[in-house]
Amino acid sequence: MADRTMQVDVVVIGAGAVGENVAERTARGGLKTVLIEKALVGGECSYWACMPSKALLRPGTAVNAARSIDGARQAVTGSLDVDAVLQRRDGFTSHWDDKSQVEWVHGAGIELLRGAARLTGERMVELATEDGTTTSIEAGHAVVVATGSVPTIPPIQGLDSVDFWGTREATASQEIPRSLLVLGGGVSGAELAQAYARLGAAVTLVVRGDLLASYPEPARRLVEAGLREDGIDVRLHTTTQKAAQDDSGIHLTLTPTNNDGGAAPSIVSGTKLLVSTGRHPALTDLGFEDVGIVPEDLETNSSGQVAGVEGGWLYAVGDAVGKALLTHQGKYEARAAGEAIAARAAGDLDGGTPEPWSRFAATADEAAVPSVVFTDPEVAMVGLTLERAREGGANAKGVELPIAVAGSALHADGYDGWAQLVVDEDRQVILGATFAGPDVSELLHAATIAVVGQVPLDRLWHAVPAYPTISEVWLRLLEEYGL
Repeated sequence: MADRTMQVDVVVIGAGAVGENVAERTARGGLKTVLIEKALVGGECSYWACMPSKALLRPGTAVNAARSIDGARQAVTGSLDVDAVLQRRDGFTSHWDDKSQVEWVHGAGIELLRGAARLTGERMVELATEDGTTTSIEAGHAVVVATGSVPTIPPIQGLDSVDFWGTREATASQEIPRSLLVLGGGVSGAELAQAYARLGAAVTLVVRGDLLASYPEPARRLVEAGLREDGIDVRLHTTTQKAAQDDSGIHLTLTPTNNDGGAAPSIVSGTKLLVSTGRHPALTDLGFEDVGIVPEDLETNSSGQVAGVEGGWLYAVGDAVGKALLTHQGKYEARAAGEAIAARAAGDLDGGTPEPWSRFAATADEAAVPSVVFTDPEVAMVGLTLERAREGGANAKGVELPIAVAGSALHADGYDGWAQLVVDEDRQVILGATFAGPDVSELLHAATIAVVGQVPLDRLWHAVPAYPTISEVWLRLLEEYGL
C-alpha cells in the first residue's frame, strides 16, 4: 500500500524540456498539474545535449570564421583557450544545478515531485522516492509520458569491458583527452568529433555506413571535408569488430563494412572512446504493460494520445514516442498535447484525432521537421528529401545549386555551400529544403515557413531576399527552377 495518495488533474512523467512544456500548457489551462522527475529538471537538452554540445562547438566555429576572412585572419594569433571554453560550457549548464528550472516550475503553478514513476492502472501513477516512500497519484484527466530517450549501445565484442563515454560524458567532461575515438557518424558523433578536434584532441571517427546518412549527399560531403580539414581521421563504411582496453588505451579492430575482398582488419587506438550510435525511447520500467500497452509498439495520434488506451487518458510526447528525436520538435508536440488535454478537460475538444494544423495537432511531424547539424560547415534541412518525397508518391523535382551569391562571398573568402529545394510539381509548393555551408542554420526558418505554409512558388517569387545576404540563394534557386 502506498504511504500517501494524491488526486490531481494531470500527471506528467519527465521534467525535461518536453515535459515542462506539456505541464505549462495544462497548468495555464486551469488544470492541477504534477510534474515528476527523478534527475535534473530541464532534462538532457539543458545539461548533456543541445546546450553543452553547442557551447563546445561555438568557439571553434567563431575562430574558424575569423580565419576565413582576409584582414581578420591576421588577428587570430592563438588557439582556443580550453579552460575558458569548458567554463563557458559549464555556465550554459548552470553547473548541472537545476535550481533555476525548479523555480520556473513553481512559478508556472506546477507541483514538482522527485522520484521514479510508473503506471499502475487507469489514470493511476505510483511515485517511489529515494527515501523509500511511495505515493499513489490519481489523474482526473491525463497522464503524459515525456521520459525522453537513452543511448543505443551497439553489440560489439568486448565493448562491455571498455570504460567508454556516451554523449553525456563527452559533453560534461572537464578535460580534453589526448586522443579520442568516436563511434557513430550521426549528428552527435559528427558534432562532438569536430568539437574535440578543435579543442586539441586527435580524433578518429568510425562510421559503419555514411556520414550523416539521412541528409543529401552533397551536404554530407561538405561536412566530411570540413572534418578532414580539422585533422579528423574519418573512416566511413567501416565496421568495428572488437573493442579492448589496456594500460596504453582503448583499441578498436576495424574492417570494411562490405568486406567481400577479405581485407585484413586494422586497429585504431585512443585514450578515450565515445560511443554515439543513436538513441531510442526511454520506456523501460514505466508500467506500460499494466495498462495493456507493449512499449515497443507505442503509437500516438497527432495530439499525443496513445493508441489502444480506452478513455484516451494516456499521452506520450517527445523522444519517448520516437518520431523525431529533436528537442524543438518534442516541445512542439508537447504544446499540442497540453492544449488538447486542457481543451478536452473543458469539453471543447473530443477524443478523436484533431484537425490537422490546429493548435491541438503536431501536424508538422509528418511534413516539416526542421533539423540542424551544427558542424562547421553546418547542414540545415526541413521537410522531405527528394528520395523520400518520391517514395511517398509525390511528383517531386529537385532544384539545387552551389551557394555562390554576393552575400556568401562577403561572408567568407572561398565560401563553399550547397542548397536544394524539393518541389511538388503538381501543387507547385516546396516539400523540403536543405542548405549546407557556414552559418546556413539562419536560412532554415524561412524554409520551414514555406513548407508549413505551402506557399505557392509564384507567390514565393515575390519574397525578395535582401542584398547582399546569403538568403539571395533563394532567388537563384527559384530562377533555376524557371521563375
